[in-house]
Amino acid sequence: VDLDGFSARMQEQRTRARDAHAAAGGKGSDAPVELYRELLEETGPTDFTGRQEYDTVGAKVRGVIVGGERVGQAEEGATVDVVLDRTPFYAESGGQVGDSGVLTSDAARVRVTDTQYGLPGLVLHRGVVEQGTLQEGDEVTASIDGQRRDRIRRNHTATHILHWALRQVLGTHVKQAGSLVSPEYLRFDFSHHEGLTQAQLDEIEALANREIIGDAPVRHYETTKAEAEQLGAIAFFGDKYGDLVRVLEAGEHSIELCGGTHVHALGFIGPIKIVSEGSIGSNLRRIQAVTGDVALDRIHAEEVQLRELASALKVAPGELTDRVTRLADQVKTLQAELAAERKQQTGALADELARGAEDGVVVARRDGLTPDELRALAIAIRDALAADNAGGGIVGLVGLGPDGAKAGVVVAVGKQRAAAGTSAADIARDAARSLGGGTGKQADLAVGGGPNVAAVDDALALLDSAARGAASA
Repeated sequence: VDLDGFSARMQEQRTRARDAHAAAGGKGSDAPVELYRELLEETGPTDFTGRQEYDTVGAKVRGVIVGGERVGQAEEGATVDVVLDRTPFYAESGGQVGDSGVLTSDAARVRVTDTQYGLPGLVLHRGVVEQGTLQEGDEVTASIDGQRRDRIRRNHTATHILHWALRQVLGTHVKQAGSLVSPEYLRFDFSHHEGLTQAQLDEIEALANREIIGDAPVRHYETTKAEAEQLGAIAFFGDKYGDLVRVLEAGEHSIELCGGTHVHALGFIGPIKIVSEGSIGSNLRRIQAVTGDVALDRIHAEEVQLRELASALKVAPGELTDRVTRLADQVKTLQAELAAERKQQTGALADELARGAEDGVVVARRDGLTPDELRALAIAIRDALAADNAGGGIVGLVGLGPDGAKAGVVVAVGKQRAAAGTSAADIARDAARSLGGGTGKQADLAVGGGPNVAAVDDALALLDSAARGAASA
């Protein structure tokens, strides 16, 4: 093998990659892939210490990247990617978000807001130099946000328990199709052919919580892929596995391959609360849940709402269902009575307006009615006119809506007139346009309007002219 020739060509490629990145203004990817490869070849893979510790003392800075370029040092205020020889920071992978925290040395402090892989094995600590100057070769104390990590690992182990509970309730056809594990919530996508009922969701949540309350130990260890398969471990979606894999035994029932960070016993998860479930595609469902203190906060907020509602209705919280059911029945009865009263009033008003018809034409302004009410009144007047007009009458109504923000127009034409060629849409067209809108195109009924409320009187005049012109045609 011509090693010298290979090295020369590799160096040429690195130079081309750097030149191309500089020509693009340092934009595009965060840094040229060749830069990451150089760092990985030079420093070796980052040693992840975060399974045992949240603070790593004496980690050495192996690389500082600013604006897509490797630099020897970064000053206060600079946005940086920092490469360390070892770190407790977990880089985003397998659905689990990256850690945040701080890097501190004698001369600098870096606020890490995210942790990512530049290349497999090369961890990038992304953040801002808050104080001082950070240099390659510095020794730093790398400290993750422990409370945030605890929330993440609660949610991650809970994802495995939720997967087990879903398979118990829905069937072993359920397979993971994606996930997101963050400090705030967990999201789990899975294969299933129909929506879940509330009873199924309640059973899944109860089953998961019973498993968690049992506080069984959680084992997370490395073994061969063949041994993991013999143990019956399920491969978790999104992770890539080599000959050596990490197996997670979450209690007595869940055993899966997973490289993330997890709790040491199920009880540390705290309560799990399902907050939503729905479809994201054909035979794909998504479930979201919260755990630990986030779940407790949500449960407390819901209890406060229930107490406030019970207080407003002057009943005990346990009596809310009966009280709300009775109120709903009362509302339904009152709405029916109100509808009957309005129908009676509409009929009386229709008779009154029909009696004032001239040559079978009624044009009037009526404010304060909804579009449906204005439409119902026009039809009632048309029906009243039919008794006295062999061809049927023409009715045109204009009015401001209940909130005064829009104006409506309705034209109703007798069936025989419409059949003979008189078009309600033609009669209403100019009036609707003056209001800044349009109408439908039915021959016997046109409903429309618009936001130009200042033109209501103009619309009324246009409607009157069009209606009387159509009646005399």
